[in-house]
Amino acid sequence: MIRYPENQIYWGMDMRTVTPFASAIFIIGTGSAFAQAPEPFVLGTIYIGSDATTSIGIDNEDLTRTTPKDLQEVFKSEPSVSVGSSLPISQKIFVNGVEENNLNVTIDGARQNNRIFHHSATTYIDPELLKAVRVDPGVAPADAGPGAMAGAIAFETKDVQDLLEEGRTFGGRFINEYQSNGDVFTNSLALFGVSGRFEYLAFGKYADGGLREDGSGMDITGSGTGLTSGLAKVAFNADNGGRLELGYEIVRDDAQRPLRADFAGLRGVLATRTYTLERQNLVLSYEFGNTTAMWNPSVQIAYNSTDLYTGPMPGATDAYSGETTSFTGKIQNEFQVANGTVNAGLDFYSDVADINGEGTAVFFAEEKATNIGLFVQAELDLTERFRLSTGARYDFQEFEGVDGTTYDNDGLSANIAGDFDVTDAITVSAGASRVWGGIALAESFLFDPAWAYPASIEPVTSENYYLGANYRVGNWDFKAKLFKTDIDNARTLLDPTTGLFNGGPGQVSDLDTEGYEIGAAYTWSSGFARIAYADIDTKINGGPADSYTGRYLTTPLGDNLVFEVANTWDRLGLTLGADAQIVFDKSAAGAPGGEIDGFEVVNAFAEYTPRRMENLTVRAEIDNIFDETYTERATYGQEFATVTPLREPGRSFNLRATLRF
Repeated sequence: MIRYPENQIYWGMDMRTVTPFASAIFIIGTGSAFAQAPEPFVLGTIYIGSDATTSIGIDNEDLTRTTPKDLQEVFKSEPSVSVGSSLPISQKIFVNGVEENNLNVTIDGARQNNRIFHHSATTYIDPELLKAVRVDPGVAPADAGPGAMAGAIAFETKDVQDLLEEGRTFGGRFINEYQSNGDVFTNSLALFGVSGRFEYLAFGKYADGGLREDGSGMDITGSGTGLTSGLAKVAFNADNGGRLELGYEIVRDDAQRPLRADFAGLRGVLATRTYTLERQNLVLSYEFGNTTAMWNPSVQIAYNSTDLYTGPMPGATDAYSGETTSFTGKIQNEFQVANGTVNAGLDFYSDVADINGEGTAVFFAEEKATNIGLFVQAELDLTERFRLSTGARYDFQEFEGVDGTTYDNDGLSANIAGDFDVTDAITVSAGASRVWGGIALAESFLFDPAWAYPASIEPVTSENYYLGANYRVGNWDFKAKLFKTDIDNARTLLDPTTGLFNGGPGQVSDLDTEGYEIGAAYTWSSGFARIAYADIDTKINGGPADSYTGRYLTTPLGDNLVFEVANTWDRLGLTLGADAQIVFDKSAAGAPGGEIDGFEVVNAFAEYTPRRMENLTVRAEIDNIFDETYTERATYGQEFATVTPLREPGRSFNLRATLRF
């Protein structure tokens, strides 16, 4: 990780030093947050990766402040990251306009293989479990892993250290929450502690509720809540500094959803069927002890799976169940050199995707892929003003189709990025990468046992570029960046002749995205305000993209403006905050009226921790204050008159109580 100059403000916030947030809402921060008097408000340097103007870091304190209920709320302050669908089971993340299937996505370091059904979520995760999220848009480091065609997303779940109060060996946390829109009740319990050199953590959550209403008072099809999630971790810390940790995370959604879970209906037909989605992640990691400048290795082995069952369509008997699994591993060593670090190692994955047909359509089909990669990544301070991140990886992949056809491919990926401090206040940044991704597994719900594979499928490759600048003056912080991604031979299964899916296993498409983001932040002694704007344009095979041809690749996004403000009154133990999103109309051929409608939505919260009962925190929220009727821009189907897209919930009053013991 590149080290930035001390005492400089970068885009984003390190809220660990902000009080009284520490005592008012950062209930799972340092552990001593409510055991000592608050310190003065300080905004410190953020260390969020290879480049402060392009990487996105959302830490434990950000997540505690915003208490997101789904992935949309995790990224709501990032205009270049969009999440489609109002139903968590079908939410997909788009970074700089590129769908997450083209990014390397990890949970606790374990690469995910979730390409199971284009109507369901790719990475379904409960934000309550998260400690941090890191996004490397476009240019990702080589040690992020294989397949980072348009960057990387790393989710990290909570550890005992994030929850346990300093000086204690056992603790717990109980959260009860109610949302008026849908009458959603949520309960969660976490128990954690240390015993000698052992650490343990157990977390469970259950949420249940009815249909939610949009801003016009209409029920949102299939929007009931039926969520369970859990997290368990145990770790051993050796005398020599070594650490062995085993973690298990699970999330399950079982409810009636729209026939196709990412839109409400087709040609006016609004109906539901059973969807049961379960994702699991098991990770074993070991950090060696007795480390030196040249000896600091770590090893990780992981297994994850996503299972999806879809019940019969109305009037039919056929049901389907699909599964994607990934067995992954990584061994690496970090070398301390004179002006930075060099990380080198090996990683592998073994991915499987399969589908079972039930009822009258009884069949089984699967694809497989294995990959071994060698990587090296350097993070160097070449001078006091110039920092460089550069690396490369070489991957060897074997792919097997449903009919036993195999392909062996290999390729080189390389990246370079740098920051230069023109003055103490101005930093400019630039980066580029060329990525080789092999052949991606197709979506299992479209597998056909009769597929005839071509003599070859060209491996996917990409090129990424960015140029950024950051200006800091007084309490102000300004940023700007330009970005571009070109992906060639992305496997899409879209027949270019008929325009229909399942055109055969060898179908590929090209994606081009480009755009820019600008933003400003201002901090004062007890709070902050920030605003950011992004404009993103995407093309498929040289033509305008829509959410149908953009399956697995992109969706029309256009202009997005976000605003966030928060302030605290330490003596009162009170924090108030608000955020707003403005998305502008976008021209789209085929959409009703020739354009996709924009929207304006505003949310606010108040959080209170009594000074005489600092183990209790009460939070009140109003989501969608003005009861706007709208569809999130990244949601599928807004360009088609025959599709009824999923609306977002209308106004909701939410109350959340957190008790720590």
